[in-house]
Amino acid sequence: MTSPLFSLLQIKSIILKNRIVISPMCQYSAEDGFANDWHLVHLGSRAVGGAGLIIQEATAVSPEGRISPEDLGIWNDEQIEKYKQITAFILSQNAFPGIQLAHAGRKASTSSPWQGNRKLTIDEGGWRTVAPSAERYHEDEAQPPLELDKAGINKVIADFKAAARRAHEAGYKVLEIHAAHGYLIHQFLSPLCNKRSDDYGGSFENRIRLLLEVIDAVKTEWPADLPLFVRISGTDWAEGGWNEDDSVELAKILKTKGIDVIDCSSGGAVSYQQIPVAPNYQVPIAERVKREAHICTGAVGLITEAKQAEDIVNEGKADLVFFAREALREPYIGLTFAHNLHDGHTIWPKQYERAKLED
Repeated sequence: MTSPLFSLLQIKSIILKNRIVISPMCQYSAEDGFANDWHLVHLGSRAVGGAGLIIQEATAVSPEGRISPEDLGIWNDEQIEKYKQITAFILSQNAFPGIQLAHAGRKASTSSPWQGNRKLTIDEGGWRTVAPSAERYHEDEAQPPLELDKAGINKVIADFKAAARRAHEAGYKVLEIHAAHGYLIHQFLSPLCNKRSDDYGGSFENRIRLLLEVIDAVKTEWPADLPLFVRISGTDWAEGGWNEDDSVELAKILKTKGIDVIDCSSGGAVSYQQIPVAPNYQVPIAERVKREAHICTGAVGLITEAKQAEDIVNEGKADLVFFAREALREPYIGLTFAHNLHDGHTIWPKQYERAKLED
């Protein structure tokens, strides 16, 4: 018997062996943007563990786009070599490697979580951040971000375009544009962050302009037969912010732009958000976007049980289920869930076959 969670899904030219996706999760373990053996083992172990799609952490398109100095980057060709090793290993495990391209905007230049997750000064190796408007994320920050002018916006777009070329050369088969969690593109989308009065601010049409221009640029470098995802924050969880209605309208537009999957997360735009965290709390966003925009969606957020994930797919609430913290706790989440759901078609790595769980 095949569980719906382990049913095949074709997206353009690739066929995922199941609906389990490892979410992009920052590891804060790079040096000058370069990947190392930690990233190989971290991502590779999730591929061994049976997930169908492994998406690499938010990978900065420019040095100033990093969340922290320890983030991965893809702003120069020398960074490609290690990525090729990572993607080749993931593919060898009958899984697909994905990459999330990102720019942190005003939430950049912070220390890693185990170093306090605080804004870094220039003397500490930090840098001046940029944003759609000179609005601080935390009121007590020493300096506001620099408001991007047109030349700065054009650089961001060019950086995403160049990163897409490198991602393809490195062997990634899925590309996700990060437009969520209060990072730069989301900062343009949200009226709580974007106070501009030019073509990139004010109306809904103007606030989504940067994302659409990034997509157009990326598509000139990313093969048309490979999937293109966008991660959004379905709502800001704050009055007057980006909301589910906006997300549905954006998803309809993104579908016409050739986007294949909307990865539905939420929050992150402002520090005073009020998120009603609970199991499946973001699933209704994915369900609504899927139903009203007629596009494939991914659900994420406090999904920790096999049956819970299976029900999301079986009930048509989302096409893919993304796992973050649970996949850190359980690297072999695909194999474990296959056992829990009595899925008899999941193939274990031959090296591990003798340890396969039996009922």
